[in-house]
Amino acid sequence: MQESEREKIELEHQAAKLFMRCYEKNTGKPIRHIWHNDPMRPDVSCMFEGERLDLEIAHLYGSEEEAMEILGRHLTSQTHQVLAQLRQEPVEDRLLKALNKILENKAGKRYRTKRVWLVIRNAHPAWRQEDIKALEHLISIPEPHVFEKVWILGDFEGKTGIVRLYP
Repeated sequence: MQESEREKIELEHQAAKLFMRCYEKNTGKPIRHIWHNDPMRPDVSCMFEGERLDLEIAHLYGSEEEAMEILGRHLTSQTHQVLAQLRQEPVEDRLLKALNKILENKAGKRYRTKRVWLVIRNAHPAWRQEDIKALEHLISIPEPHVFEKVWILGDFEGKTGIVRLYP
């Protein structure tokens, strides 16, 4: 397995664990035992209310260039230029655009599973849970989609908890 694939799986597991911890804290309902899945299934699975629940994990970085910066990758001068241009755009506009893009991409996926929730982990340091809640009425979840519920972790460490975006 390549290093980038290992990192992706680790980030997905971290996000799933943070989500499950926040969900349990909010609801008092246990959600346990994650494991990684093959590509035809959502990223991770767990046990919830005595049944398997699959979680599709996405990370909200903003753009590919911002993801590279946030993940500590080497940045070229061209990447620095793109980042400088992005910083000129209103933060709220970029948040809504990035979130709706993830939702559009994920809505088109199909999985071999009975139940799947989408969990989006906000990885962008400029965006907070309050920013996401303020835009909630503008968020567009395309129909049809396979997700029973759609959640977002308000920050990378899960300190601000989760917000349910759908239903």
